[in-house]
Amino acid sequence: MNDAIRFPNVRLIGDDGTQLGVVSTEEARNISNEAGLDLVVVSENADPPVCRVMNYDKFRYEQKKKTQEAKKKQTIVETKEIKFRPKTDEHDLNFKINHVKKFLAAKNKVKLTMRFRGREIVYCETIGVDAMNKIAEALAEDAIILQPPRMEGRQLVMFVGPKV
Repeated sequence: MNDAIRFPNVRLIGDDGTQLGVVSTEEARNISNEAGLDLVVVSENADPPVCRVMNYDKFRYEQKKKTQEAKKKQTIVETKEIKFRPKTDEHDLNFKINHVKKFLAAKNKVKLTMRFRGREIVYCETIGVDAMNKIAEALAEDAIILQPPRMEGRQLVMFVGPKV
């Protein structure tokens, strides 16, 4: 910026965006000083390097505003978890499905975990997968399956996300 530029010639862009052509660095500094603005290197990799006459403080302020605006617009997606067991009753399962629907309405991903204890692990392929498929059918209109049911240790895990 300004006196720190060490290139012999630069391609100069005016403060209004017009191309002023290839000029010496001294001439570019004089033009920026006459305008009361800063000379800023936009692209060092170009041949010759591109410099722009601009109010650098205003430019930094606008960049900061843009990043704040972008940060404000981005949404943070949380992963919620619902746990149940193979012997979870029909009513309780429906209650948990309603919780999942609320999480999906809030645009959160949901991890559904069925935990097997002791000898229940024998039924993971039958009871467990059937229960997960039943849940997937109940959530079909509200969710998409991000990861189908799979075993992780003694747990059967499935991820669902909100429909876009």
